[in-house]
Amino acid sequence: MTTQTSQATKSKQIVLASRPDGKPSADNFKQTTAELSPINDGEFLVKNQWMSVDPYMRGRMKEGDSYVPAFKIDEPLEGGCIGKVIESRSNDFSEGDYVLGNLGWREHWKSSGEGVTVVDPNLAPIQSYLGALGMTGMTAWVGLNKIAKLKAGSTVFVSAASGAVGSIVCQLAKAKDCRVIGSAGKPEKIQWLKDKAGIDAVINYKQTDDLTAALHDHAPGGIDVYFDNVGSDHLEAALDTMNDFGVCVECGMIASYNATTPPAAPRNLFKVIGKRIRMQGFIVRDHMDDQNEFIADMAPLVKGGKIVWEETITDGLENAPAAFMGLFDGDNLGKSLVRIG
Repeated sequence: MTTQTSQATKSKQIVLASRPDGKPSADNFKQTTAELSPINDGEFLVKNQWMSVDPYMRGRMKEGDSYVPAFKIDEPLEGGCIGKVIESRSNDFSEGDYVLGNLGWREHWKSSGEGVTVVDPNLAPIQSYLGALGMTGMTAWVGLNKIAKLKAGSTVFVSAASGAVGSIVCQLAKAKDCRVIGSAGKPEKIQWLKDKAGIDAVINYKQTDDLTAALHDHAPGGIDVYFDNVGSDHLEAALDTMNDFGVCVECGMIASYNATTPPAAPRNLFKVIGKRIRMQGFIVRDHMDDQNEFIADMAPLVKGGKIVWEETITDGLENAPAAFMGLFDGDNLGKSLVRIG
């Protein structure tokens, strides 16, 4: 805690300039400068070093009902971030602390501490708290352990398997002695899944006319769990190949995020009845009571090098919109991050 008189701080930020119609474009974003008032007793000031860009943010750019409020026009966007406390008048946060928060898309922010966590920079690279040790890793862990209730020896299909969440799902499932089949659309991603994540088979969905047939070839005995990050034709193929009493873990449906009309697939949703399939969507923020269990499970795997990950890093806050838009072109391998500091 410091006692010197605080000064106002100028902070660059990215705001939502307009709501996207279809795929977001550069015109939907704008960089502005805000002036933060001096911190008060009990507050601290953070300078961001890293921020995350994630597909779910596309949903917050739309108006309408959702599990989180929509971003407001001409106000800064939000998202996971890692920063360093550079000034403090708080008893709980000290200068030099590294903290995890949700006020990305800006250079600086101040807080009284609600929803902010001090993280250990010695456990792993600090940005991993936005990935494997953060919401990304916890999303994978919750989906498999709390939603699917994954059993050893199961056959698991993971869409967008080389993405931030999918790549962790694959490795956690392999750690439980499961057969894992993933989908990806670029040769380098397919090679990474085979060589680094060590999964059993990968489908190049961009070179497959019949995704159901391709999945069946790799899982002739059917699949028990589908971890869905894509929806659409991937969900349709999973339902066709699912064993009786299988589970579809509905984490994301990126195929439809920019759609202006509803997608045609899945056309076989009726199969959930005859196969007695359980489909469950989930939001990781509903499972924060499980965070300590997640860290207890994940930290040894990360520290021991048993969970590996890739990062696609974009430098500069001004380039954050481009990093976000790249998610919908499949530009990223693993976690997409923006290095601000």
